[in-house]
Amino acid sequence: MVFKTDIRAPRGNELTCKGWTQEAAMRMLMNNLDPEVAENPDELIVYGGIGKAARNWESYEQIIASLKELENDETLLIQSGKPVAVFRTHEHSPRVLIANSNLVPAWANWDHFYELEERDLMMYGQMTAGSWIYIGAQGI
Repeated sequence: MVFKTDIRAPRGNELTCKGWTQEAAMRMLMNNLDPEVAENPDELIVYGGIGKAARNWESYEQIIASLKELENDETLLIQSGKPVAVFRTHEHSPRVLIANSNLVPAWANWDHFYELEERDLMMYGQMTAGSWIYIGAQGI
């Protein structure tokens, strides 16, 4: 496994994405995994021991690549730390929608969660670590 402990978000007013909304989302994700901020950036853990910003490094790289290519009328859908779709929407739609650790009640227990995590089908986003757009804006 390759670790990315040197993650640093771009600074300044130069775009690396196709719009500032996408750029802001990408910078917030990267800022949450900056080694000066994250609890364990090698494991994508932002805080709380298990609160991750992305499911795995492949998903992290795919999220970054998707944000860089995302148009101003598209929305990226992320399910439990993994990008799963890009939809054509419109300029006033959210650029990113994130759903983390969604289990229906009959299976909403730690044993089932850990089984899914072991199979790389889910991650624990803590309260806000997986929702890096929200927590990033708070400057954690």
